[in-house]
Amino acid sequence: MIPHFVVLLGVHAILVNGQYHTYHCEPGRDVIVHLFEWRWDDIANECETFLGPNGFCGVQTAQPMEHRIVTDPPYPWWQRYQPVSYNMTSRSGDEAAFRDMVTRCNNAGVRIFIDAVINHMTKDGGSGEGTYGSPFDGTAYSYPGVPYDSSHFNLHFGSTPSCPTSDGNIWDYNDPVQCRNCMLDGLRDLRLELPYVREKIATYLNKLIGWGVAGFRMDTAKHMWPADESAIWSMLDDLNTQWFPAGTRPYFFLEIIHLGSDQGWIPDYVPSLGRHNEFRYGTNLGDVIMKRNGQMMTYLKNFGNGWGFTTDVYALAFLSNHDNQRGHGGGGDSVLTFWDPKTYKMGHVFMLGYEYGHIRIMSSYYWERDIQPDGHDANDYMGPPSDANGNTLPVTCFQNPGWVCEHRWRQVTNMVRFHNVAMGYRVTRWWDNGANLISFARGVEGGASVGFVVINNEDVTHDRFYDTGMPAGVYCDVTKCDSNVPPCVGDGACREITVDASGWANISIGPFSSTEDPYVAIHV
Repeated sequence: MIPHFVVLLGVHAILVNGQYHTYHCEPGRDVIVHLFEWRWDDIANECETFLGPNGFCGVQTAQPMEHRIVTDPPYPWWQRYQPVSYNMTSRSGDEAAFRDMVTRCNNAGVRIFIDAVINHMTKDGGSGEGTYGSPFDGTAYSYPGVPYDSSHFNLHFGSTPSCPTSDGNIWDYNDPVQCRNCMLDGLRDLRLELPYVREKIATYLNKLIGWGVAGFRMDTAKHMWPADESAIWSMLDDLNTQWFPAGTRPYFFLEIIHLGSDQGWIPDYVPSLGRHNEFRYGTNLGDVIMKRNGQMMTYLKNFGNGWGFTTDVYALAFLSNHDNQRGHGGGGDSVLTFWDPKTYKMGHVFMLGYEYGHIRIMSSYYWERDIQPDGHDANDYMGPPSDANGNTLPVTCFQNPGWVCEHRWRQVTNMVRFHNVAMGYRVTRWWDNGANLISFARGVEGGASVGFVVINNEDVTHDRFYDTGMPAGVYCDVTKCDSNVPPCVGDGACREITVDASGWANISIGPFSSTEDPYVAIHV
């Protein structure tokens, strides 16, 4: 009989000594999924029918604010990152649908984390109307839907320019003044030091908090002065007591792309302002799994903290995001994405099985790629499945072309469950063959395990005995089965693993080249 283990719930929150990097999952939940460009109605349904029942902590959604409508190229994904006002109508739905989603997801035990864009407004010149009908004129820096005028922006002209470059754009990304005072690729950069601008932003974020939003993925965080962010954060309300304990502060995870010489900027923001989107995690793990430059799985021992990444309790770990799966934001060919499902699944098995950071997984949509001779995808702009007028279509998972829904892949969903069981337990019993066969347990050092993982990234079958540390019994391999103990059932060809009275198990895993799931994961 398998004993019941008391899991150390919320360990990250316990270890964190701060107010903006403590996330707010329901007990026993830990993983965020980015439902990229989903409609509010579809997110609400997913919370109730899939995410809640399968133990997901929360959803990262698109920004709900009014945004520009771009028709050339037609309705790209990045139009969402060009705000027009703080009105709550976007391509994902209107204010009523958004509020309904937040309520229904919270009631299902799934938290909502918003992708917040507060650094800038629309890009370059031109005028038009946003998704709520608010007019704007980028050339004149005029956004009457807020309202903002030219005095509210870091202009590159006038007697006291705040941006030192002649065209107002960032030229040197290693210069903190340019990065924080100049325009990122023509995006109209707000003067966040102004009390008026801070008040407008804080009012917007507080409205979301009041409706039940738990936190924010802060877009372009390193392009804002830390003092400005701190001042805005201090103006924010505590979270809604309908779902959160009184006095709970919002959670922030900050986009700081830092694959170059700007890595030294991270302490300016983390941990005082929130968690760090740790881009190095996914790119380094991708290099190892794809064996780039001779790297091997054996190198993953002490992955994360031992690799010089942001300290575990201040990091948000992920394999890929909406930018770098399209070749944006650095990482290049090192990024694991749904375009190569086999390596992507192996990356999830390791990330969700191992011990590092707060985890976010990506849920994507398909687009027809057009790879140019220089490696650039000419179609990297393409938005979500939409009609001819740019209206996002309802989500229908596993329709191709259409919604990819990686979070529903058996290997990913079931490893989320593994991750929840292992939460709070350390990595123990690490073993490797000095190359690309590894195993590790999650449990108490010198004591029993609550989970065990083997990954074979070699081109030969490995059949051997492993010291799992698990209680004696028969377990289902959750990478193939939807149950963790017999009867083992699921979409895959289920595999049973027998652990003897000493905690050892004979496990055979075929080669990466010809095995659908060249890994095993079992848990109590």
